[in-house]
Amino acid sequence: MAQCPRLFATACLSALLATACAEAETDSQTQDAAPASEAAEQAAQAPAAAPGAAIIADAPDSAWRTVDGEDLIHMVTSKGEVWIELQDEFTPLHAARVRELAETDWLDWKVFHRVIDGFMAQGGGAVDNPSVQAPFDPIQAEFGIRRDPNAIIVNELQERRATRDGPMAQAGFWDGFPVGTQPSALAGIVADGRVESWLLHCDGAAAMARTNDPNSANAQFYIVRGDAEHLNTQYTVWGKVRVGQDVVESLNVGTQGQTLGFRPDIIEEFELARDMTDAPTVQVMDTRSASFTAYLEALAASRDNGRLPDICAIDVPVRVLD
Repeated sequence: MAQCPRLFATACLSALLATACAEAETDSQTQDAAPASEAAEQAAQAPAAAPGAAIIADAPDSAWRTVDGEDLIHMVTSKGEVWIELQDEFTPLHAARVRELAETDWLDWKVFHRVIDGFMAQGGGAVDNPSVQAPFDPIQAEFGIRRDPNAIIVNELQERRATRDGPMAQAGFWDGFPVGTQPSALAGIVADGRVESWLLHCDGAAAMARTNDPNSANAQFYIVRGDAEHLNTQYTVWGKVRVGQDVVESLNVGTQGQTLGFRPDIIEEFELARDMTDAPTVQVMDTRSASFTAYLEALAASRDNGRLPDICAIDVPVRVLD
């Protein structure tokens, strides 16, 4: 439908209404003569519901986990809002730093100074200095943990390499975060009863940037927007985008100081939801619930091979309540 200039809105609206009425009358006459099979054909051509959509819609409240305001980052960019969930179990030092960045407003009015299509968006540089240093000490690397399978439970779903060319391992979910891990069964034959586990660089993974020194992460971070599997167990993933990955995907592509004409998008605000007066309730489907199990079964059943897609291609359901 054509748009009307604001000054002529009333006249244009009248014309549009008249046209719409004429079209409606013609459509009505056409429908009277249309064969009954046409409705069936239109229904057949309608987009099919996403696998598991009914399971998500019918999931009881008990199947949803509310993200604590202490663990929820609200990031406002020049392209829109992004909500990121922090976690402490795998990367406590980095989670503490991200909260510190939010509390001190350090990232406010910094930019996404390096955005590579199909890879990631890196933020935390200044408009006049992409390498600006934050007044914090570097953080010790937290690329993975030794996990007690009885304390931090990962529902191992598929065999998967630790890195793109690395050894075979398992992959599954912990609290809605995609995780790579040694098999839990291995814990029974090692001295400390633990296994190596790490958060995966799937789409929406939020991680800390660093130099060649593994222990040099400070304040710059990146969000995966494509293939970053080679960074698994090499960089620290501290969170996961729960709402707003489309905003991350829309950020201007380029590198400040290198790409001609590049205009970086701005981080206008970076805050914890606990410090907001009007924060919405963000809920993630509990990946240990019966509803999530049913959702996975629906995903597998929708595929020709009857198997789950790769762990990074499984979207954990999220809902937002005002």
